[in-house]
Amino acid sequence: MAITASQVKELRERTGAGMMECKKALVETDGDMDTAIENLRKSGLAKADKKASRVAAEGVVAIAASEDGSRGVMVEINCETDFVAKGDEFVEFADQIAATVLANSPADVAALNEMNLEGGSNTVEGRRQELIAKLGENMTVRRFSVVEGGVIGSYSHGGRIGVMTALEGGDAVLAKDVSMHVAASKPVALAEEDIPAEVLEKEKAVFIAQAEESGKPAEIIEKMIVGRMKKFVNEITLLGQPFVKDPDVTVAKLMSNNNAKVVEFARLEVGEGIEKKEENFADEVMAQVNG
Repeated sequence: MAITASQVKELRERTGAGMMECKKALVETDGDMDTAIENLRKSGLAKADKKASRVAAEGVVAIAASEDGSRGVMVEINCETDFVAKGDEFVEFADQIAATVLANSPADVAALNEMNLEGGSNTVEGRRQELIAKLGENMTVRRFSVVEGGVIGSYSHGGRIGVMTALEGGDAVLAKDVSMHVAASKPVALAEEDIPAEVLEKEKAVFIAQAEESGKPAEIIEKMIVGRMKKFVNEITLLGQPFVKDPDVTVAKLMSNNNAKVVEFARLEVGEGIEKKEENFADEVMAQVNG
């Protein structure tokens, strides 16, 4: 049977697949719309499986907050290139996932992938597969963070770094300022008691080795180690760091001055910890051409 332009248009709208793929699917099924949709989805899954081994280290961090401002979520969604990461469909997908986390409180990424996408007609995983088939890149829903407290402030740096901070006391402006500080200064922990023991032990071992090489008396070495450890703790804890907007005060002092307290913070950066494969631009283009 002859396939009409309106049939192709309808199939494109319902699946998001390309025009030629839609026409081919309709021809193969004699115009049976439902079977064509099923076949395209199967094809999309096959493409997703084929691309699953490709490194996805670009992407965005999307942020969503509750209406009362007391709860916020961030999600990191990855793709292969910055070009796709900046596209409207990918950004919309990331925003919908953030809204899904906010509305449904999944236990982990596996549970999130099975949930219906907020503002969509598919699951998170189903929509991911559709976008892989349509945009031609591997995509992953990597991780999410949830922050809760009296006042939530957030900051996004170009969509690649996202930070949320929860305060007791203070206001949203102060919470956003602290979030901007976290984005720039990358604290490891809130305070000394929150630093992982192995981090402290590793750094102390380095300081001991350095101090012993100085040949100074044991009591002097002990004081050197104490001083260096105190400096190290201040450098990597949020409360111990000089505030980026006013280095004359620490974040702890900033909180005291504003009768506020940091409850928790979270920072996500796109691609952090992912080993990227180095490719030149020509290689990337050919990789896309070859599918």
